[in-house]
Amino acid sequence: MSTKKKRSLGTFGILLIVLLFVFAISWIFNGKPYIGTDDAGKAAEMTVQHATIAQLVTAPINGFFDAKEVIGFVFCLGGFLALVTATGALETGIRSLVRKLHGKENVMIAILMAVFALGGTTYGMCEETVGFYLLLASTMLAAGMDPMVGVATALLGAGVGCLGSTVNPFAVTVAVDAAKAAGAEADMSKIIMIGLILVIVAYLIATFSVIKYANKVKADKGKSIFTGEELAEFEEKYNSGKEISEDERLTGRQKAVLWIFALTFVVMIFGFIPMGKLNETIYNAMGWSKYLTGEQLGDWYFVDAAMWFTLMGFIIGFVGIEDRSKLSTIFVSGVADMISVNLVIALARASSVIMNATGVGPYLVQASVQAMQAAKVSNGIFGTLDYLLHLGLSFLVPSSSGIAGISSPIVPPIAKAMGFSVEATIMAEVAANGVINLITPTSGAIMGGLALASVPYSTWVKWSWKTVVTIAVVTGVVIVAAMMLL
Repeated sequence: MSTKKKRSLGTFGILLIVLLFVFAISWIFNGKPYIGTDDAGKAAEMTVQHATIAQLVTAPINGFFDAKEVIGFVFCLGGFLALVTATGALETGIRSLVRKLHGKENVMIAILMAVFALGGTTYGMCEETVGFYLLLASTMLAAGMDPMVGVATALLGAGVGCLGSTVNPFAVTVAVDAAKAAGAEADMSKIIMIGLILVIVAYLIATFSVIKYANKVKADKGKSIFTGEELAEFEEKYNSGKEISEDERLTGRQKAVLWIFALTFVVMIFGFIPMGKLNETIYNAMGWSKYLTGEQLGDWYFVDAAMWFTLMGFIIGFVGIEDRSKLSTIFVSGVADMISVNLVIALARASSVIMNATGVGPYLVQASVQAMQAAKVSNGIFGTLDYLLHLGLSFLVPSSSGIAGISSPIVPPIAKAMGFSVEATIMAEVAANGVINLITPTSGAIMGGLALASVPYSTWVKWSWKTVVTIAVVTGVVIVAAMMLL
């Protein structure tokens, strides 16, 4: 009796369906009027222009160019990780960590998720987590759990931080500035208060979910979302299938490599945190770092981070690899390993390219908010519908700054005119975008990270949907309460 292998829709198939969906929407709303911005930066009446076949076909290529900074960063990250892996320090270090933290894995998960959440709420840590997916997936598998625990630790940790952004320049700052330019000034103390409530509540839900699953899998591997065959493939791919020996120790070279490895990520994090907005004294003291990239710590973007990982990768290779003639070859092989990851990121960005080119995004926001204004809804209903609107829009435009550019010049001024909270409106936009970025296939960070860890997107959705729905509902309650009370 023959058995047929169960087929599931792959990552590229899912992204192509989303792209076709966006293409179809542009035709449905073709010719609809909206207020946009002309080439001179002034408000002007425009109409939705349906996407052409040429725009559809070239969208993945344009998505590649649109995401070029992130793609360059990921390529350099691949070279960096290849050099680190070649030293053997990471594998040995992970196994030593698992041995030392035996019985304390829950504490490790909670601390890591808190660190990621802090990065998310302060500087929008998202794409930067891509480098942690494989590392944590391997760590959790070696610790007797499965790769999903590692993936969820990074994705949900940083994700709930972005959802509850407080001073995140790519979400809150962009939104506040856009709203102010449109005549709706926000009180930052209220925004930070709402953000703190959101990040704490979402963090508790996410951490409870991950730890509960981790404990279940550790007690019984049969409870894993992966089959035994898949777990064996992960062990072979991650090289984590062998027993952890009590005699296994790091060499002096490997210890030096791990210290440099840790320093690399710490400096990257400081590079992205907007210290100029947080503490001017610290920011000024970091001026030396601009000699590396042209931008000092606190002003970095992905080009700077790419340079940093390339530099530190070769330093790690020089310290940890005896045959230094192989450094370039190893680096190039690591870059090559990232090709499929970056193709996913480019295709994920293609949908946003179509949205921006056709004007569908601004039209949907304006039409929805104007309908609420005409219906004279209460502040609670306004907050609910505003949140739901941005959940839908964020599926098509996952970028927090992209959503801010589309929505913030429109919704906050109307909320102000209706006597509603501008701060709650801004956080509805930020939080909804954060919720969708926990699960959307249009996020390059999610799809790239999952591809790097070899975890199928469909498996992530199957595992996470209950947690994401819970977070979404609780987040909506917080937003509506803020709209009614502020």
